[in-house]
Amino acid sequence: MTTENQFDTVIENCLDIFSKKMKDYGSAWRILRLPSLTDQIYIKAQRIRGIQTNRTKKIDEGQVSEFIGIVNYSVMSLIQIDLGVVDEPDLNMNQALNNYKKQIDIVKNLMKDKNHDYGEAWREMRISSLTDLIIQKLLRVKQIEDNDGETLISEGIDANYQDIINYSVFALILLNH
Repeated sequence: MTTENQFDTVIENCLDIFSKKMKDYGSAWRILRLPSLTDQIYIKAQRIRGIQTNRTKKIDEGQVSEFIGIVNYSVMSLIQIDLGVVDEPDLNMNQALNNYKKQIDIVKNLMKDKNHDYGEAWREMRISSLTDLIIQKLLRVKQIEDNDGETLISEGIDANYQDIINYSVFALILLNH
């Protein structure tokens, strides 16, 4: 299976969960400001790191569900950047899914470009390293948010969320082998 096929399989699973949560909760997430989404992703990444380092766990959830959550919250963040934050839920299921797919198409193209340049080096990485990179990206996002979204030389918040999605997809691919 090619990386693109593996990417599509992982995203199909993430999208299925996103759709089911949309059915349960609607687009209530549309009221979340970016720092709130960043903090939610950060909590999930720290949870994964805890799972990777702690011998015992008190909550019976694994890395897979947390990485899926990171993908979905990161897509929500990209949608928020694109559409802006609202005071009331405003997307129906079709609108939310179309926006999800739009953001994933951008992320997938970025993944293909980077894989071309880096030769799929991620396949040799440890899942714990991908987790650390996600946390590093989140700390960067938090700093950019604290700087009111301004950067002098660095990529913007959206590029960091896109990388977080790709690192999470890579981790999910590696976890399935």
